[in-house]
Amino acid sequence: MRGDIRVLVVDDQALVRGGFEMILGSRPGVEVVGAAADGQEAVARAARLRPDVVLMDVRMPRLDGIEATRRIVAAAPATRVIILTTYDLDEYVFAALRAGASGFLLKDTRPAELVEAVRVVARGDALLAPTVTRRLLDHFTAALPAAGAGAGARGRGRSGPDAGGLGALSERETEVLRLVALALSNAEIAEQLVLTEATVKTHVSAVLRKLGLRDRVQAVVHAYDVGMVRPRSR
Repeated sequence: MRGDIRVLVVDDQALVRGGFEMILGSRPGVEVVGAAADGQEAVARAARLRPDVVLMDVRMPRLDGIEATRRIVAAAPATRVIILTTYDLDEYVFAALRAGASGFLLKDTRPAELVEAVRVVARGDALLAPTVTRRLLDHFTAALPAAGAGAGARGRGRSGPDAGGLGALSERETEVLRLVALALSNAEIAEQLVLTEATVKTHVSAVLRKLGLRDRVQAVVHAYDVGMVRPRSR
């Protein structure tokens, strides 16, 4: 049906794949256009089918979900990837977010939440609620190398107007990015800066465009990478 959200399901377990296909295929406005049992097959099918959303398992044979995500996003930036994981916030999730994923779900997610997740990322939003983002950042930032550690840090830990392209942002946009990185929702940012939610959304969109980022998740990672904000004390 025209206008439906086109979904590709990727998992090496046939029962899991079938379960997701059955749940999504029974909901209005969602069409499962294909399935894949490993990352290599996922990349090939995504190129042919051009899905709006890919449900991507992480641990698979031949090609893992992280590299598959990277290749799919590079070839089709409009395609959104949701990472499927058995373990809450494991290290693979962080690598997948860096690769371009728009969020993650646990495999035991309720059917209604699965469908809503697909709809959320299909409309361009990141699949990380503020409370989940805070937990993600606690784990993610704890794993970051110390500032300036090694040549491969790519500027991690640098701050200042030129760090990570921040010089392209206005003062207000910079402040919005900092609050996004602290896991505040648009409503919370609006309240803190005495703005409307619509204005905050406009600023977030401008930040993503100027920094060449896909979504809110990538903005959070970028802000930590360049040292704009630091992990909270434990």
